[in-house]
Amino acid sequence: MGKGRYVETLEYIGMIRRALRALGRRVAGGDVESLTDMLALQKEYDAAVVAAVAGLRQEYSWAEIAARAGISKQSAHERWAFKVNELSEWEGVK
Repeated sequence: MGKGRYVETLEYIGMIRRALRALGRRVAGGDVESLTDMLALQKEYDAAVVAAVAGLRQEYSWAEIAARAGISKQSAHERWAFKVNELSEWEGVK
């Protein structure tokens, strides 16, 4: 991946991080009704991670992905392999 793309991704991650912190402050300020929607974002995040790992598996090994995640190769495989395979089969990515 080119350097420009990496920088752009870091900026995007920073924006999302700031938005999530702001959302937490808004809900903490008394918007109890939004807590359900905020918790649903966790499912969206988990699905996005699986999609990212599925895409990365086209080019990178479990060991390389695990190193970036700060976990062992076995842990990465246990955490994501089934979901990645399921997603790949469903989307016809394999």
